[in-house]
Amino acid sequence: MFDDDLRILLVEDHPFQLRATQYLLESYGFTQLTPADSAASAMQHMLKAAQPFDILLCDQCLPDLPGLELIEYASHWGMIRQAILLSSLTPAELDGIKQMAYEHRLPLLGYLLKPLKQSEFLNLLTLAAPLKQDRDPDIKIPTQTQFATSTTGVPTPRLNTNHCHHRHNKSS
Repeated sequence: MFDDDLRILLVEDHPFQLRATQYLLESYGFTQLTPADSAASAMQHMLKAAQPFDILLCDQCLPDLPGLELIEYASHWGMIRQAILLSSLTPAELDGIKQMAYEHRLPLLGYLLKPLKQSEFLNLLTLAAPLKQDRDPDIKIPTQTQFATSTTGVPTPRLNTNHCHHRHNKSS
């Protein structure tokens, strides 16, 4: 049904949630997983990657950067193909974030409520463009120096998506 070799970057700041979600994804047959415990760690993984990740699966409530902003930066630099938010925010909050992603033309497939459920995850993947067939071997991921230099002058709007300031108790 799906390529089990999809390259998934999993970003979750809560250690237990990170391990549990990684275990669940592996039990679903996804083995090309790269775990990261923060947006900064995720950016380092993306900068080191030879090609874009197929899926960025991330928490919206990261301590260093809201998930949608991470998606915005990663998409802008061609470091990801598609993204899914995994969060414990309310559906109303997540619907607002999803609408904002749509308005900014970000590659957000949708959101999932924690804990991750296989059927919901696979349903979202069906919305994705054929991920393996559209890989462009000529895409060049910026080096860390290029990224640091270039981002200082890029007028990328920062999305106001941090609904987590009152919730960030390491469980979202």
